[in-house]
Amino acid sequence: MSSRRSRSRHSGGSRISEDQINDLVSKLQQLLPELRNRSSDKVSAARVLQETCNYIRSLHREVDDLSDRLSELLETSDTTQAALIRSLLMQ
Repeated sequence: MSSRRSRSRHSGGSRISEDQINDLVSKLQQLLPELRNRSSDKVSAARVLQETCNYIRSLHREVDDLSDRLSELLETSDTTQAALIRSLLMQ
């Protein structure tokens, strides 16, 4: 048993069961495009967590890229188009 687990058991904090952890890992797996269709294959929790981190990083890069593209679009658009785009974004 790891010292981290034994400390958490003695800390009196909220406890999470192994079944709950497995359920949460399974839910994460279903959210990941890379692992979504592998329900029949047993995927380790470590792999699910690693893929989750990779996916979040990928989403961050995508958001940054889209933000840059939007900024470029707003800079090159005329005032009317830029105002329209801004109003759509604020809805």
